[in-house]
Amino acid sequence: MPHLDTLENKSIHIFREAYSQLGNLCMLWSIGKDSTVLLWLARKAFFGHVPFPLVHIDTHHKIPEMIEYRDKYAVKWNLDMIYGENAEALANKNTYPDGKCTRIECCRLLKTEALSHTLSGEWPRWRINHANGKYEIDSNTEPYTGVIVGVRADEEGSRSKERYFSPRNRNNDWDVGNQPPEFWNQYKTDFAKGTHVRVHPLLDWTELNIWEYIERENIPMVSLYFNKGNGVRYRSLGCGPCTNSVQSEAATVSEIAEELRTGKFANIAERSGRAQDKEDGGGLETLRREGYM
Repeated sequence: MPHLDTLENKSIHIFREAYSQLGNLCMLWSIGKDSTVLLWLARKAFFGHVPFPLVHIDTHHKIPEMIEYRDKYAVKWNLDMIYGENAEALANKNTYPDGKCTRIECCRLLKTEALSHTLSGEWPRWRINHANGKYEIDSNTEPYTGVIVGVRADEEGSRSKERYFSPRNRNNDWDVGNQPPEFWNQYKTDFAKGTHVRVHPLLDWTELNIWEYIERENIPMVSLYFNKGNGVRYRSLGCGPCTNSVQSEAATVSEIAEELRTGKFANIAERSGRAQDKEDGGGLETLRREGYM
């Protein structure tokens, strides 16, 4: 599929540009389809090795199978994994499942706030030691000045306003109306000191492109994406209490791709099963302006 080659080549170019031009770089891995394709592309871009750490923000409310998948492939692919969390909110049960806050506030605490402080190095970062399987405090407290994420413009409205290299301020706040132009594959990578840059190699990809690429490359996926005989599967993965399945008989990657080609979900948003989106007025811009992915 030539269009997949075009997308792959552009994404790999953005990876290499970010690595050569930005400072302390990391990449987010949420274990979903987009961030796993992103990880696959990173391994291709750097010949099987990912030369920067992968950051996972652990809300402790992910579906267990997602965590099992993460731990399996972190070892198999020898990934440098960094974990962050909002320990205080979790200890005080300031989370949606415990009834102490709304879904939006839970996302703000467990995801946005945890991400911001993990990237800045203000909160402890944990690193897994593959030799003994134990978590250890990461001694590096330098802020990450660039973070690569699996944002796609077609997935949700606010994401379509992003750039490939999208600057944030010191607090990770996003000024949507003040972003650099990007013409003819020329990207601004020289930003003022203190700027935090989000890098989006998948910006032009569609949901169908993602599944076509997964099929072509035979990328292993969490089985939650597939129907297991009960007529439902997950289309988008997040925290268990806020993620619902969709009606679908697709049990393989090719069947999921065929559903998308035939327009089965043409009038249903990809993130329709993500309950926090509805609480944010049907979109995520409020959260994303404050640093949410």
